[in-house]
Amino acid sequence: MDGTLNGPAGGPPAGVNSLPEVYRSVRVPDGAGWFRRLMAFVGPGYLVAVGYMDPGNWATSLAGGSAFGYTLLAVALTSSLMAILLQALCARIGIATGRDLAQLCRERFPPVVAYPLWFLAEIAICATDLAELIGTAIALELLFGIPLIYGVMLTALDAFLILWLQHKGVRWLEALIFGLIMLILGCFVVTIALADPVWGDVLRGYIPSSSIVTNQTQLYIAMGIIGATVMPHNLYLHTALVQSRDVGASTEKKREAVRYATVDSTVALTLALLINSAILILAAATFHTSGNTEVAEIGDAWRLMAPLLGSGLAATLFAIALLCCGLNATVTATLAGQVVMEGFLRFRLPPFLRRLLTRLVAIIPAVIVTWMYGASGTAQLLVLSQVILSLQLPFAVIPLMMFAGDRSRLGALAAPRWQVVLGWAIAVLIVALNVKLLVDLAIGD
Repeated sequence: MDGTLNGPAGGPPAGVNSLPEVYRSVRVPDGAGWFRRLMAFVGPGYLVAVGYMDPGNWATSLAGGSAFGYTLLAVALTSSLMAILLQALCARIGIATGRDLAQLCRERFPPVVAYPLWFLAEIAICATDLAELIGTAIALELLFGIPLIYGVMLTALDAFLILWLQHKGVRWLEALIFGLIMLILGCFVVTIALADPVWGDVLRGYIPSSSIVTNQTQLYIAMGIIGATVMPHNLYLHTALVQSRDVGASTEKKREAVRYATVDSTVALTLALLINSAILILAAATFHTSGNTEVAEIGDAWRLMAPLLGSGLAATLFAIALLCCGLNATVTATLAGQVVMEGFLRFRLPPFLRRLLTRLVAIIPAVIVTWMYGASGTAQLLVLSQVILSLQLPFAVIPLMMFAGDRSRLGALAAPRWQVVLGWAIAVLIVALNVKLLVDLAIGD
């Protein structure tokens, strides 16, 4: 694998570093106070959190909010809590082992297991990229009037943005992502204020309802929300990103790094929960309460927003936030693609070429569907892409849990027993919901 750095003392052998362009490139100041040391670790969590608020989340949250009001807020909360634990475990194994999840799978599983896991991870990344390009194209149409099919093809140009950002360094990348997240959050604060939801109903929406499981349509959208929130490629990506910090080789240094990395990802994912909740609350307060219960298309939501809320500002901020989400998620999908390909195959492509390859695979179905069915087809494709991600999720979560609880390899840095138990419970829940969804679809319920 070309372009790698030599592993420093306490790191992996030379030639196998994860994301070698940024590997241990951020210095952690020795002897500094806790706040300065914490700030050295802030960043990877926000790159990961981007995947939890991509355009795929918009499609599922709009569909769920318009159809069922605030009911599916419980799913958004539950899936975010699941994500916080799983990403904390990712940070732990990345720091403790000096390997990312893809590398660990390649090293510890036989090829008959490792290569199918690689293939499924690539499918998940392509499904993610599909949602990003459709969402970005829709935002370009809403803001600038660019026809949807041309917008889909224009999204291939974001490969140049990725190349430029990676050359600037990981801290510049993290700063840009954080700034865009704050802009997205600001857009939704204003939009929610204009929508003026009933906050008592909002709070009750966070209490789980049995209809989420018994109603097949609710379950389908709920699985889309889970797939859009706990994304398989983020598990691979986070284990690599935490290795951008030069944490030292001692167990105590690594334990501190795990603690700070967990704070970083937890705060970032809490912001992602607020944004995801805002999309669903906006859909419930604006569309469900007005009787528009079938708003699943982002374009329809944008067109209805101004007359229903009496302000064109809400629609404009909505489109700006969507564009920022699409650009943000593009960055993480590219990085995740590098991690997966290099870790599983030990084969490295230049980031620019890797980005074009992934985007080409995603563009083909998007162009075909846009040409044949227009905006309605892209809306269905968005929700379907998120359900595909949910079906792929166990194939990343189960290996993660196998490694996180392996005390023979992680020693004192192995995950606490309560985290292992909860992590396996999450894996079992995801598998059970996937089986239920497949059975419902098979029998046509």
